[in-house]
Amino acid sequence: MVAPQEVSAWRPQIPGVVEVFHAHFTEHAYPMHVHDVWTLLIVDDGAVRYDLNRRERGTPHDTVSLLPPQVPHNGSPATSQGFRKRVLYLDMTQLDESFIGPAVDGPDMIDALLRRRVGQLHSALSRRGDELEAESRLALIGERLRGHLRPRLVAHPPQAARGVAHSLRELLDERLLHGVSLDEAAKLVHAHPTHLVRAFTAAFGIAPHQYLMARRVDRARRLLLDGRPSAEVAAAAGFYDQSHLTRHFKRLMGVTPGRYASPPASGAIPHN
Repeated sequence: MVAPQEVSAWRPQIPGVVEVFHAHFTEHAYPMHVHDVWTLLIVDDGAVRYDLNRRERGTPHDTVSLLPPQVPHNGSPATSQGFRKRVLYLDMTQLDESFIGPAVDGPDMIDALLRRRVGQLHSALSRRGDELEAESRLALIGERLRGHLRPRLVAHPPQAARGVAHSLRELLDERLLHGVSLDEAAKLVHAHPTHLVRAFTAAFGIAPHQYLMARRVDRARRLLLDGRPSAEVAAAAGFYDQSHLTRHFKRLMGVTPGRYASPPASGAIPHN
């Protein structure tokens, strides 16, 4: 049975931090998916192998990984012992869209000071009453991340042509809750259905239905962290029913919705 040994997820009252997620997975492999926010990842034990923008990446010791929004990625253990990770999901106030291209080119950063600051921020976020410390540490982390990414900005001018793939992505975002049939989407963006699927997959490295489900799971996570029950979350996130939510949520996150939203257990995750 594939199961996480430890999972904690919560939403701190710190502007810019959408979610904190700590986990120890021994076998779970994330399928290709996307987020609408930045994923700032450190691995405390083991290592993660992942694909980002069709290139294989990894998290060797002391690496800080920054995965950009709207870029598909997966993830699986690179060792037989699995991996123990700490993740911060940061909104676009911390890094704007201009940094997405540079992050795609170099998501893994070997920076001991940055890693130490990320670990310190996780510790502050795990304690009540330390909000000012957390905000201060987040500001320093954002500054250092921008320092890593800014030199690469010149290589990524704004993209002028968006094409049918981007039009479909915008449509899927607009129809997140109610969905859209392929035929209807094809008519709305003026493309043949088969061409539309191929163009979207070629542009983003993920099929349209995978993208839609990943976005719905992201929405479900936010609602669960707000304390809403799974049955209510299913409808609010665009799933047919609770079993539909559970199936896709567990496939992506490695844990059921009912086990996902929980505060950190004392001593469960080591803080470096």
